[in-house]
Amino acid sequence: MLISGLIIGAALGFVLQRGRFCVTGAFRDVWIAKNTWWLSALFVAIAVQSVGVWLLDAFGVITLSSPDFAWLATVLGGFVFGFGIILAGGCATGTYYRAAEGLVGSWFALLFYALFAAIAKYGPLGGATQALRGVTTEGHGTIHETLNVSPWVLVALLVAGAALWARHHLTKPRMKIATLPPERTGLGHLLFEKAWNPFATAVVIGLIAIAAWPASWATGREFGLGITGPSANIANYLTTADVEMVDWGVFLVVGILAGSLIAALGSQEFRIRVPDAQTIVRSIAGGALMGVGAAWAGGCTIGNGLVETSMFSWQGWIGLAAMILGTGAAAKLFIAPRRKAATPGRVPAGL
Repeated sequence: MLISGLIIGAALGFVLQRGRFCVTGAFRDVWIAKNTWWLSALFVAIAVQSVGVWLLDAFGVITLSSPDFAWLATVLGGFVFGFGIILAGGCATGTYYRAAEGLVGSWFALLFYALFAAIAKYGPLGGATQALRGVTTEGHGTIHETLNVSPWVLVALLVAGAALWARHHLTKPRMKIATLPPERTGLGHLLFEKAWNPFATAVVIGLIAIAAWPASWATGREFGLGITGPSANIANYLTTADVEMVDWGVFLVVGILAGSLIAALGSQEFRIRVPDAQTIVRSIAGGALMGVGAAWAGGCTIGNGLVETSMFSWQGWIGLAAMILGTGAAAKLFIAPRRKAATPGRVPAGL
């Protein structure tokens, strides 16, 4: 049954790479470009998954539940994670698929992400993580429990909001980008050459996320997609040889790498690219912050930003907001100054 994790992971990695679906870009664009195109696509993926998981819950295939809301850890961890993804150049899944494209900076970010997630979950920082996550609001794990309403009310509102937001972007005229004549036809052109629509990509990701629930549940892992926990488990297994660490989630993230590599090779986008020393240092720092932040928050842009949000847990939605704020802070520090300096006609300071 664990092999289903590898298959679903490969499908997810392929779609992420070909669709260029990176949540870091979605968060960054809100602050730098004042653009919510990709963020609205993320909400489409959340909405699609939400419909599916609550149907699975209604039919008894899975049972959705959320623990008490660890508010302090979620806010601090989400902010730290959001800050880190700017330095690393990608979120959890973005780092995985960029690593499979041959970006050496992402190799370093991925290595230190997994290492520091393990340190924060199982190692020297484990006590601090437990202490932070011990600060909770009892009896308020989910939004619908707090509001005392059916989760289907929130599902309907989320689907309607995501649909209207997507329609807003889809009906706006977009600048046409010049492209080279296609070299392939048929399925090869569609899969490996043609640019994928962000909203179509989001729908497919939402469907893959739905499929992950019963597949993972069947192995005893009662959750859907997740990146941080499995990444930490890989690091733990490699240092302790504890085979209990190798669960469905580990197969999932290995599959993401494999699927992304297949997509990158098929689209001829794989190339070893070695960055400068500053980028490598930032990638290492970003990966470390991602690992610690996600461990504190209880999830990354997938675990919290895509999965927990579909369950309407406070951790998911507050974590998502904290990640966006953390991304904004890092973007203002590291990206905005470079953009200003690169503006044509700008007079350098001191002249």
